[in-house]
Amino acid sequence: MNKKTAFIGALALVLLLSGCGIFKKNKPERIRIQENMTQAIGVNGYLWRSTLDSLEALPLLSTDPAGGVIMTDWFSDPAVPHERLKVTVFISDYRLRADALNVNVIRQELMGGVWVSATVQEGTEQKIEDTILTRARTLWIQNIDD
Repeated sequence: MNKKTAFIGALALVLLLSGCGIFKKNKPERIRIQENMTQAIGVNGYLWRSTLDSLEALPLLSTDPAGGVIMTDWFSDPAVPHERLKVTVFISDYRLRADALNVNVIRQELMGGVWVSATVQEGTEQKIEDTILTRARTLWIQNIDD
């Protein structure tokens, strides 16, 4: 086998392997990227981003990236104007974990011109947490594929 044939064979092998993903980011590199995101905001970057994405339709009252707190202002569904909700999300870890996320929903009803505290439908907070976690996993998987 001459040098030209060997070179072409090696080039073809590199191109073939690059197409199957062997040269994608390795796990330690992904961990470093995640750690850099965490250092910039103080909590898990995927949970932070997915929380903002999941609550994008709601008016934000405050965000504290260092402390991991996102709070919405009161909002009402136009179909139910006598009810309003406020959501607060706490992210307590730099790792992408379900127990690093806590959602608190406050609900009020308008009665006689006064807003009165009311119970939140069971499972509402868990549904919001599930939505955030699903989005966070999707973002993490997209980062792996990049």
